[in-house]
Amino acid sequence: MKADKIYLVGFMAAGKTTLARALARRLDWSAVDIDELIEKREHLSVADIFARHGEPYFRAIERAVLVDQLHPRHVVVATGGGTFVDPSNRAAINADGVSIWLDAPLARVIARLPADGRRPLAADRTEFEHLYHQRRAAYQLAHRRLDASRATVDALVEEVVDWLES
Repeated sequence: MKADKIYLVGFMAAGKTTLARALARRLDWSAVDIDELIEKREHLSVADIFARHGEPYFRAIERAVLVDQLHPRHVVVATGGGTFVDPSNRAAINADGVSIWLDAPLARVIARLPADGRRPLAADRTEFEHLYHQRRAAYQLAHRRLDASRATVDALVEEVVDWLES
């Protein structure tokens, strides 16, 4: 699989940003994080954007930031947890590069979540678990799935590199 752009998709706290940075270093590419770009653009945290403007506003900004990332090449993009769920975002991602689903078990995701409110969609545990299971249907449409349940970041990087070189 030859590619010059990788999009990491998956649920919040799955490790997409960490993997994006490690993979970009290994490939000698750039790494970007959609949520970080949104926060920089809006001069607000994701939680503050949700609180002040709501999720529809956040999703519109997310879409605009994603579109800005369609032209650069040799980039590993860590998407937000909901980015790939939107059908138009998913189509753009899958047409622009390869999408790789970082599949982390729910228990691991919960353990990684900060308790400081930075993750507004994690406030209600029942809704959070429902969202996790609901989004999996979209993530399954990625070009590749990585099982993040036991693998180290380095092992995942090597798995991706091996796949890209095959």
